[in-house]
Amino acid sequence: MTSEPLYHPQGDELALYEAAYAARLPVMVKGPTGCGKSRFVEHMAWRLGKPLITVACNEDMTASDLVGRYLLDSQGTRWVDGPLTQAARIGAICYLDEVVEARQDTTVVIHALTDHRRCLPIDKKAEVVQAHPDFQLVISYNPGYQSAMKDLKPSTKQRFVAFDFDYPLPELEAQIVVSETGIDTATATQLVRIAGAARALKGHGLSEGVSTRLLVYAAQLMRQGVAPRDACRMAMVRPITDDLDIRQSLDHAIDACWG
Repeated sequence: MTSEPLYHPQGDELALYEAAYAARLPVMVKGPTGCGKSRFVEHMAWRLGKPLITVACNEDMTASDLVGRYLLDSQGTRWVDGPLTQAARIGAICYLDEVVEARQDTTVVIHALTDHRRCLPIDKKAEVVQAHPDFQLVISYNPGYQSAMKDLKPSTKQRFVAFDFDYPLPELEAQIVVSETGIDTATATQLVRIAGAARALKGHGLSEGVSTRLLVYAAQLMRQGVAPRDACRMAMVRPITDDLDIRQSLDHAIDACWG
């Protein structure tokens, strides 16, 4: 990664992460959708000068998708390392994004990497990969979507140190939108105000508020000449709800901001 991923600290998370990495502790990053979890991990990998291997977890992902598998080719069969094994061998930071989307029998494979053993048993090869000294495992998920079926086991959670993320304070969030898109501060402030109105409805008809990512999308549409009201509806209202009453409430908030 050559260029610095833009990230605006919300507190002392940079120093805390560096301390966790120095001790090679596995890290858990929790927070709502689009609040900057992945960007934070990307920034820290760049800051530490370490390669980053990212895995977007899903319910169909198997342990073999992480560890590796034998594949057939013209020469017969050959072993191909999965992303977790690659990271452990070369000393990369392995980032499992939205780890609760994966089945629990899949995430169990990380256990030996996240305690004093720091190793990855590969049963199919009868091999144990000892993690490179620079290897670190990072996972993230959105606690707002937790359920009995989609949660980490306590035995998994207690292998990590954790960061709680949330949407930035309004002034910082406006600054982020300006930095990401080049839009003016007054417009970014209006977008943040609308987002605040939507987030107030979380738990009252909305399962999730408007993410900082969606504010950036709205600003990017405006930079393309889309009218502010249309940009806000496209990026900040229509993606998050199909409920007509909630849509109307948020549309009214948009009209109030843009007069």
